[in-house]
Amino acid sequence: MIRINMFSSAEKVKGQGVASAYRELVNMLENQFSDEFAIFYNSSQSADISHYHTIDPIFYLSTFFKKKRGVMVGYVHFLPETLNGSIKLFKPIQALVNWYVTSFYKRMDQLVVVNPSFIEDLVRCGLDREKISYIPNFVSSQTFYPLSIEQKHKLRAKHHFTPNDFIVLGIGQIQERKGIDDFVKLAKENPHLHFIWVGGFSFGKITDGYDKYKKIVQNPPKNLTFTGIIDRQKINEYYNLADVFLLPSFNELFPMSILESFNCHVPVMLRKLSLYDAVIKDKYIEANDVATMSKKLNDFYQQPSLLAPYIQKSQEAAHYYSQEHVASLWYHYYTQLLSTQALNTNE
Repeated sequence: MIRINMFSSAEKVKGQGVASAYRELVNMLENQFSDEFAIFYNSSQSADISHYHTIDPIFYLSTFFKKKRGVMVGYVHFLPETLNGSIKLFKPIQALVNWYVTSFYKRMDQLVVVNPSFIEDLVRCGLDREKISYIPNFVSSQTFYPLSIEQKHKLRAKHHFTPNDFIVLGIGQIQERKGIDDFVKLAKENPHLHFIWVGGFSFGKITDGYDKYKKIVQNPPKNLTFTGIIDRQKINEYYNLADVFLLPSFNELFPMSILESFNCHVPVMLRKLSLYDAVIKDKYIEANDVATMSKKLNDFYQQPSLLAPYIQKSQEAAHYYSQEHVASLWYHYYTQLLSTQALNTNE
């Protein structure tokens, strides 16, 4: 049995994708591979594999006790540049944080990225390409799933919407990087459409643009609802309210919200970013700017049948990024990791 020590503090901060990805992974491993993997958490005991999900300073210190850590695996959920537009720090502190993130990754024996397009970025930071693997995120179909038409109508009534209302859903932290300004602008320019943003200020006042966005949340356009941070178990309701999921982010790795939308068979609209090409090319509605987003949303509003191909694309993507498929990738990765280590030791 392989002993895996999971190092994470992701769930201390609600409403962030890292926590969702972490919870999906550990639940899957415990449910499917309890006979193969012995999993424990933030422990000082010895392990065959130490899997680092977050980059806490205390975890950084633990990497110096190499014999007890076994093979150290770093899960790359973000790069230094993806912090820009998320949290606001003084430049000297930002530079220190950037150095620390890179230094943490360099302490690892192996790295796993959730988007292969970021391998080159890590290599430019001085990381060894041969130590980097790609395994995508996934979400459980038992947590995120489509409801029947009848259930959706009841859900809309519960949230004071009619079956004919056209609802655009956004999910994520309220921050500049997520494109929240464009989401608000779309609501202002399209009063006949309904907009919902699920998420809040996970990092409080150090969120980039906190004062500005706090005012918007407190006084939004009439057709825009900010729900605040919602327990993950309840978010499935919001996906099933939506006609379209819209994430106008400027910088991402592979948001869990996209996968959650796919699982609920909701059409996905995203800002056209090259990083999506490696993971979900042709599976979403592309839009380069607010004008394009607005035009396409209105086209769908006037002709809902135009969404049918994108519902099908979401279903296809959900199948590819299913728990079953990704579970097999993780099983192979962990077992192969120790096989390779044993071979290298014998040599």
